[in-house]
Amino acid sequence: MKPHVAPTRAELLRSKRLLGRVAQGAQLLRRKREALVRALVPLARPAAEARRAIADTAVAAYRAEREALAIHGEDAVAATALPPRTLELDLEVERVWGVVVPALADLPTFDRDLEARATAPSSTGPALFEATNHFEMLATQLLQAVTREAQVRALGTALARTARQLHTLEQRVMPELSARAAAVAAALDERDREDQTRLRTLRKRR
Repeated sequence: MKPHVAPTRAELLRSKRLLGRVAQGAQLLRRKREALVRALVPLARPAAEARRAIADTAVAAYRAEREALAIHGEDAVAATALPPRTLELDLEVERVWGVVVPALADLPTFDRDLEARATAPSSTGPALFEATNHFEMLATQLLQAVTREAQVRALGTALARTARQLHTLEQRVMPELSARAAAVAAALDERDREDQTRLRTLRKRR
């Protein structure tokens, strides 16, 4: 028992109350951890698959762009991005056990046909068409991945923080409170035994 802890019944009751509150807090943290894991697991595999798909699309897009540049030149390739577009995104916020999880709603469509572009069909060869299609697909995949990646990052950070808090309560706070309560109880028992011994001694003397 630490020197500053008074071996009194009030201190014993206080230590037991604190231990009960900490145990309740640890139980809530365990439930929060389980809820975060349930929310995170379904997102983990799709996020990994989305990263691989983005990498594959990016490789195909830049390969097609190099072929289009070699055939049509830089000006023709740049013209496929015209006319410019303004894309508006709606951000929604969800909460999982108090954790803010952002999400993009109503993602815009990037795919455009030849009529929607500023290039004449006669000047747009297969290489240009393939390159623009790949990059439009890449933009769509990136936007779709933004929500999933933000969710995985937010939930993963919250899960790590919750695990640290639970570990602190279970491995440090609760053992210290239990040891303090046990030390106070032992000191009180020792005091009771000493009092009983003194009482017996007094009775014998009388």
